[in-house]
Amino acid sequence: MSTPSTPAEVRHAVELLASRSLIRLVTEIDDNGAIPPRRLAGTLPDLSTHQLRSASDTARAHGLVRIAPGSGLELTEAGMELADLYDAMARWARRHAVPAPVCEFSRRIRHVLDLLAPSLSTERADALSPLTGDGAEAELAHPRTLLIQWLADNPQVARVPEPEPVA
Repeated sequence: MSTPSTPAEVRHAVELLASRSLIRLVTEIDDNGAIPPRRLAGTLPDLSTHQLRSASDTARAHGLVRIAPGSGLELTEAGMELADLYDAMARWARRHAVPAPVCEFSRRIRHVLDLLAPSLSTERADALSPLTGDGAEAELAHPRTLLIQWLADNPQVARVPEPEPVA
């Protein structure tokens, strides 16, 4: 098990985890239980059909959700741990009023991931983005540790897809 080490792997993992539609899907299932596939659009009406399909396909491909017979999309163990990670990041962001005192949950997650990204690659392992001088950096170490552990347990998220061969 390893954490992303190259800038491309870090960028891929952060982009995937910061996807608004993936955040919405994972947290909705975490908060309210399994969602029948035909009820996705009604459950997440702020997402387009394309966004729903993409989030669902991405979550299944990375082992975050599975289709449970009779109940629909449910979180796997990795998905439940990701929901907990999202909650920890959002709590940190709310406590420090970033990126704004009032903002959408997914925007808070993206902001924290953007702060943590520079410190994830082995090339910059000691780099945490500069924050305010109010102890926020020290407190950000906890979400960073959780993220590193989650990525180590789920290396498939950082794997950069191979380019399609040109015929």
